[in-house]
Amino acid sequence: MEGLAFPILLVGMLGLMFFMSSRQRKQQKAQAEFRNDLAPGHEVMTASGLFGTVVEIDESNDRITLDSAGSRSVWLRAAIAKRVDAPASDLVTDRSAETGTIAPAEAVDVPDDLSGLDTAQREYREQQSKDDEGK
Repeated sequence: MEGLAFPILLVGMLGLMFFMSSRQRKQQKAQAEFRNDLAPGHEVMTASGLFGTVVEIDESNDRITLDSAGSRSVWLRAAIAKRVDAPASDLVTDRSAETGTIAPAEAVDVPDDLSGLDTAQREYREQQSKDDEGK
């Protein structure tokens, strides 16, 4: 029995290493595809945290020119960490004309103390049990 434990452990470790490396290869491939799909006008963030807009792509030297706050800088394509989506405030169209604030999508009642906590927990459990019975 003891002679069988080591080979099983060895096979398990090799299998774990294989799955970890295959997942890492998939992530690297996805990052490479992302960087190859970049185009002028995309908002991006570099690995060091600089935010900017892609202005120019130099395919031959694998470099990207970014415009950040009016100044341009040249980066290696590999330094681009992610594409930045539009802020949520840009996506909301229902705004107050006078104040420029975003109208809430749904009113939420927030108590100013913990007195309603027990009631909220009980209501949550009741709703969960109703949902479980409905399944």
